[in-house]
Amino acid sequence: MLRLENVSKNFGGLPALSDVSFDIPQGKLTALIGPNGAGKSTLINCMTGVLQTTSGRIRFRDIQIETLPPHQIARLGIARTFQNLKLFPRLTVLDNVLTGLTCEGGKSLVMAMFRLPYLRHRERSLKLRALEALDRFGLADKANWPAGVLAYGDKKRVELARATVGKPELILLDEPVAGLNAEETAAVGEQLNLLRRAGHTMLLVEHDMELVMTIADRVVVLDSGRCIAMGSPEEVRRNPLVLEAYLGRTEAVA
Repeated sequence: MLRLENVSKNFGGLPALSDVSFDIPQGKLTALIGPNGAGKSTLINCMTGVLQTTSGRIRFRDIQIETLPPHQIARLGIARTFQNLKLFPRLTVLDNVLTGLTCEGGKSLVMAMFRLPYLRHRERSLKLRALEALDRFGLADKANWPAGVLAYGDKKRVELARATVGKPELILLDEPVAGLNAEETAAVGEQLNLLRRAGHTMLLVEHDMELVMTIADRVVVLDSGRCIAMGSPEEVRRNPLVLEAYLGRTEAVA
């Protein structure tokens, strides 16, 4: 579904990514792992138009997207969560999720001014979809709460609901369980498993190796901005370069 070809990104002459190439197969969950500073979030930012690549190509289906702005990439069907929470704290939980449906809200100023029946029907439909997304993540009872008062784990789930509400073709998840306790991590992991089994295409950036090795179909490993390994979870677990650069030989063998 998405292909990266020799993607590089420099900051002031310093390389953050160097010739990164891999594919994200349709209907699979691909995990992107690596130590802190490996370039994982930088890569997601390049894939979503937040950052421009220095060189290389990114293709989503048959469209080159590395030069497109974020809103155009979102309209193609790519959604994401953020490593650092990006919610609107004063808006309700429901309104935060509705922002994930902005591309489907319509553009007619006339309908917005006169509240035509078609627009009211569309708004009801979008609210129902947002409530369904909240229900999937166990947040329907908090739909009218200000997002800013939620516990950290609930905020993470609001981001997941917002990323999935529009039924995107590709979902990019930047550390969705970071900061969550074991129970919350298990709940999010189960939801990701359900999405995976339903055929959703996902790229998961995550440090929780137990989660990654349990739910990923394929794992790609970055180290110092370079792709050093890719394959099944078991293949990556036993790769000598990964053992040395990321997992740690003793921990990985154990």
